[in-house]
Amino acid sequence: MKKYCFGVDVGGTTVKLGLFDKEGTILDKWEIPTRTADGGKEILPDIAQALQKKLDEKGISKDEVVGVGIGAPGPIDQEGTVYKAVNLGWGVFSIRDTLSGLCGLPVRAGNDANVAALGEMWKGGGQGYKNLVLVTLGTGVGGGIIIDEKIMSGATGAGGEIGHIHIQDGEEDACGCGNHGCLEQYASATGIVRLANRRLKATDEDSVLRHGNVSAKSVFDAVKAGDAVAIQIAEEFGEYLGKGLAAIACVVNPQAFVIGGGVSKAGDILFSFIEKNYKKYVFHGSRDAKFELATLGNDAGICGAAKLILE
Repeated sequence: MKKYCFGVDVGGTTVKLGLFDKEGTILDKWEIPTRTADGGKEILPDIAQALQKKLDEKGISKDEVVGVGIGAPGPIDQEGTVYKAVNLGWGVFSIRDTLSGLCGLPVRAGNDANVAALGEMWKGGGQGYKNLVLVTLGTGVGGGIIIDEKIMSGATGAGGEIGHIHIQDGEEDACGCGNHGCLEQYASATGIVRLANRRLKATDEDSVLRHGNVSAKSVFDAVKAGDAVAIQIAEEFGEYLGKGLAAIACVVNPQAFVIGGGVSKAGDILFSFIEKNYKKYVFHGSRDAKFELATLGNDAGICGAAKLILE
């Protein structure tokens, strides 16, 4: 009888791995370095070796393992083919077939943000919802869309790239994707810093933000302390993100938005700026969507990857 599965989350610096039972309990978790040299050719062999080492350590045979779920950056379609993962050096190839051949276990693969969304639905802030959007506010803005408990990956796995919704005309700075005026340029941690620096330059009004390092954290710490300029910055952030989420809701009609990533550490105060703008712009059929904080943190990826293989 099969009792176990593995969840793997490939990041640019480390690969997170988890051993799960079939109910989704994490039995063990660990990390290995992500070796991106030479086009990332060692990443999957390293993962296969790490999995075998764990099986040997635990005295588990492959016959007891359902398989391996894996999330990785870049577009990955439902057949497990990745269409370039630039920060790993990967081109176009089948993660599913390659890793399965290396480890001798069934493999299912998905985009890391989509997989994290699945994890939050299963074990995190999205529990109880079958239709949700995970919004990760980190260095960029990532997203994962779950419809009827399934990942919406799209034709080439590029579904859920919500950070690259065009939200602002006339933006002179380029987004990392090469376009101008993407949501990511205003709602990510780096985007909040951009808004803050522009606001501080545009006004002479005193603010604690003038007396230290400006970061997304310092902005929301200042908001909590009642700093007027910081509140103006947060209002602008909320306008952009609320408008972007309203556009998404018109397409996928989620029950909930689950907010994760480093910026989410500011807590529920975020919702006071996002939700009112969301309600201002959204079609009435999606106006009652809930806002929740993600709860799994760094475990979202491995949990979602495990769920991939247990589906």
